[in-house]
Amino acid sequence: MSHDLSDEALLAACATGDRAALGGLFDRFSGAVYRFLSRLPSTDEFSRDDIVQATFLELPRTAAQFQGRSSVKTWILGVASNAARHQQRSEQRRHAHHERFATVPIASSSSPDVEVDLRKLLERIGIALATLPHEQQVAFVLCDLEQLSGVDVARGFGIPEGTLWRRLHMARKALRAALAPRGAP
Repeated sequence: MSHDLSDEALLAACATGDRAALGGLFDRFSGAVYRFLSRLPSTDEFSRDDIVQATFLELPRTAAQFQGRSSVKTWILGVASNAARHQQRSEQRRHAHHERFATVPIASSSSPDVEVDLRKLLERIGIALATLPHEQQVAFVLCDLEQLSGVDVARGFGIPEGTLWRRLHMARKALRAALAPRGAP
């Protein structure tokens, strides 16, 4: 049925919450949105699918703003451009936030060898932490790095204390294994 409707009619139906119309718009324009994003130097291949999805998730909310000054395709590409810009800003903020908290000041009295070894260790810890499941990362960071009370963390997340302690134990165990010297038992 959506293949019989014009682009404008599909967009108008999408504005009313018609999911079939949104699906029709996706079928018609997702390839064009992906091609457009692939030509933007600011979008990488890993984020394009997310931006395409964000574009079409935004359409029901913004479709009523379409005034017919351009084709529906051009208007949707404008929505995609905004989604790409928002994604890029979010990524930059996330990266800056990560960098701010990931860098640990090292005492200047340390020898260069000690500084290099410490930075390598911190990098290995960051990589090992990134491989943990999200729940274990949260438990480790909140309890061991932020030094919050396990009881408070469990209450804050609405989970049993035992669940938090299990997650923390699994995180510590995985980090110890990842950081153990090569060939160590």
